Amino acid sequence: MYNHTNQYRCIIIRGKSQKELDNLLSAYALVIDDICPCAKEEFESRFNTELARILHGKNADTVALKKTLDNHRTEIAGKLFGMYYLATDEVYYASERTKKYIADSDQPAFFKDICFKMQFPNGMNKIQTVRPYLDEHISLRQFPFVIKCLMLANDKKIELTVNDIGYYILNSLDVLKGNSTPEEVIEQIALDKAKDIERKIVVAGKASSYTMQHIREQLNYLELANLIFITDDKRVLLNYREKTCLDLFASQCGIAPAFDMYKYDVSKQEDRDQLYLDWDKYYSRVSENANDFATNISALVTSEEVKKTEKPKAKSNEGTTVELGDEGEQYVYDYEKARVTAFNPRLAGKVIPFGKTRGLGYDIQSVVAEKGDKSEFVKYIEVKATKRVTAPDLSDSSWVDTVNITRNEWVAAQQHRDFYHIYRVYFARNGVVVYIISSIYQKEQDGIVSVVPMMYRVDFANNAVDAVMG
Repeated sequence: MYNHTNQYRCIIIRGKSQKELDNLLSAYALVIDDICPCAKEEFESRFNTELARILHGKNADTVALKKTLDNHRTEIAGKLFGMYYLATDEVYYASERTKKYIADSDQPAFFKDICFKMQFPNGMNKIQTVRPYLDEHISLRQFPFVIKCLMLANDKKIELTVNDIGYYILNSLDVLKGNSTPEEVIEQIALDKAKDIERKIVVAGKASSYTMQHIREQLNYLELANLIFITDDKRVLLNYREKTCLDLFASQCGIAPAFDMYKYDVSKQEDRDQLYLDWDKYYSRVSENANDFATNISALVTSEEVKKTEKPKAKSNEGTTVELGDEGEQYVYDYEKARVTAFNPRLAGKVIPFGKTRGLGYDIQSVVAEKGDKSEFVKYIEVKATKRVTAPDLSDSSWVDTVNITRNEWVAAQQHRDFYHIYRVYFARNGVVVYIISSIYQKEQDGIVSVVPMMYRVDFANNAVDAVMG
């Protein structure tokens, strides 16, 4: 029997603000992809040095910043995001989750995978935090439970707030122990709302920042995953443009956490050490459902837009066969066509898409189309697109980004110099943002951007072969 008065505080690793986390993900991925594999004794210094350079400039004082950098490395990139792991050979490797993000540039999908694998209790928290959870027999995958409750509430035309989800679900001991169902929770909420009863988390002697911070941060990840919206008045809405993913989450409600924390005797040091090693390996791997987490660009909408269609008839993943790169190229092509046409309609035919032509080193050929004697000069554009919930802000000093370019693209950048441009396209909830980087080769020469060779080609002949198998 669900008793909402049984309250218990389960916390997760403290993160940053939503926009900071969206920004930091790219920075962490850049550093980890650059330095890993990395020997255990070198990992801390290399990570801290690289991240300090990205966030604070070339002359950053890593000693003065050590506490902050350590938190980025261990708490957020490591425990919370699961972006690397320590193998038995005492070497740190980039996780599957990091490699997938680098490959697909889908930040909401990254956070979907995190939310799908989060559970209470878990190996993120220190043993002094974990032990009481085990003593209370807590066992819950919290986000499938939250999604299922939101779906049931929507069916009953009940709007849940951040406070409702905090009090009745995420701070409820009966829920955390797996002893209550979403149906019971929603029934209690409906009864209270019918009587205009508003229940809040109250801890004697503690401010609201203590009582609600862990709730807001957990919901923050669901919002970064593009699964919910939190309105200005703190109502929580489902993003039914992500219906396929929402259904998948809801289907996991009531299923025990995938990682069994109860098989370890945490009173023994060797068991504790093994628990954390096993958790890191488990959590850093992408889930079996990772391919279902792809974010359709049409699902990146504002809360006002999603209100217009509570439950779309078509599944949210319809049309996701269109590659992100193709979407980005089409957007830039349309933009360039309109820009050049407005300058001189005669030049519009010189805007040509070449994305399907291999080996050129650019996706779109356009023209400068600006006043001056170079107005009809050819402009070469390489398009790099990504998806994230928040749009990046150039005034934010914590923002950094990275793109991968091929050898042909770098050769084209060297060859065409001032006329070669990278268009970085961000598909976000509030619209599309495009950052244009011109003269990329010269910027590399001037130290403004960093270009790192990521692959070596090995050419060999018969005189290099030492043995033959078979």
